Amino acid sequence: MKRMLLGGMVSALAMTSAAFADITIAHVYGKTGPLEAYAKQSHDGLMLGLEYATDGTMEINGEKIVVIEKDTQLKPENGKALLEEAYGDDEVDLAIGPVSSGVALAMLPVAEEYEKILIVEPAVADSITGANWNRYIFRTGRNSSQDAVSNAIALAGEGVHIATLAQDYAFGRDGIAAFKDALESVGSSVAHEEYVPTDTTDFTAAAERIFNAMKDLDGEKKLFIIWAGGGNPLGKINAMDPSRFGIEIATGGNILAAMKAYKDFPGMEGATYYYYEIPQNPVNDWLVKTHFERFDSPPDFFTAGGMAAGLAAVEAIKKAGGTDTEDLISVMEGMEWETPKGTMKFRAEDHQAMQSMYHFKIRVDDDVEWAIPELVRELGIDDLPIPVRNK
Repeated sequence: MKRMLLGGMVSALAMTSAAFADITIAHVYGKTGPLEAYAKQSHDGLMLGLEYATDGTMEINGEKIVVIEKDTQLKPENGKALLEEAYGDDEVDLAIGPVSSGVALAMLPVAEEYEKILIVEPAVADSITGANWNRYIFRTGRNSSQDAVSNAIALAGEGVHIATLAQDYAFGRDGIAAFKDALESVGSSVAHEEYVPTDTTDFTAAAERIFNAMKDLDGEKKLFIIWAGGGNPLGKINAMDPSRFGIEIATGGNILAAMKAYKDFPGMEGATYYYYEIPQNPVNDWLVKTHFERFDSPPDFFTAGGMAAGLAAVEAIKKAGGTDTEDLISVMEGMEWETPKGTMKFRAEDHQAMQSMYHFKIRVDDDVEWAIPELVRELGIDDLPIPVRNK
């Protein structure tokens, strides 16, 4: 009975602390589940972003920031319910998250219903700031088109044939649709498409269909893979020796754990959202130094993204002079702010953060656990013709 009473008191104190905090932010994300590695990075980055933007005080104009965590377990229905709880019961000023595009799509109407800001980070599907967008949605994460256009620039060329493999849900479907549009803009096209379930571990059938579609084509041939989570499609398809058909494997950047598999692909090119050694700016310098000090490891893909979201939230609240939703929307449309990737800017038309991407070439160093994406060229905001898809 004493334990139950004590637990209830602690819970009540936590709720009271959140209720009376001056500024409350809900982080609604897949803390547990298949993408929990992405989630941890995102949350670590968010907290580091809030710290950096407030000079370590975790206050804005003397008002304390409290972050409430809510675990979607990567389930869309959970994301919807937890965001309703955050806006309604917890009365948070704004929310950030989630990890999964499918969860994000379920959450978007909730922001509109409650007329509160949702900063989407790091869910990628174009439809989030496209067909399913509403004016309360801002995204600091890159979208499928930014991935697609930057990879098209890195991979396309005269006489190059490209097939694609992706997961059969919003992230994969939107990603390939955007990639196809991007290829067409540079005079190329997709030779064959394959979509498989998100939990696929046997890629034999899909790979054989790709090989059969491409084996008789003349010229350079590449298989571009869009993937999130486990399964290791790169390694498993590479074990089937696509080179006998003249096919090279290509993909975009990923978290460091996943990039261990890239060591089998020296010289592979693609485009990435972030690698800690690439950006050269004071924010990234601080992030890299601080992350090594606290976690004994470099910041990763989604750490930078989470930090960008935290920095955006603080910048917007400072500029708006508070957390009134309409005031926040007014200052966030067209807002520029500094991040580990350099300057980002919320596009007024769809609230998508415009940002640099990085064309890389894989280098293998035996002393480094993962493959190193060496910078070929930074693709700045003006280099990336990202379409507005919410019309």
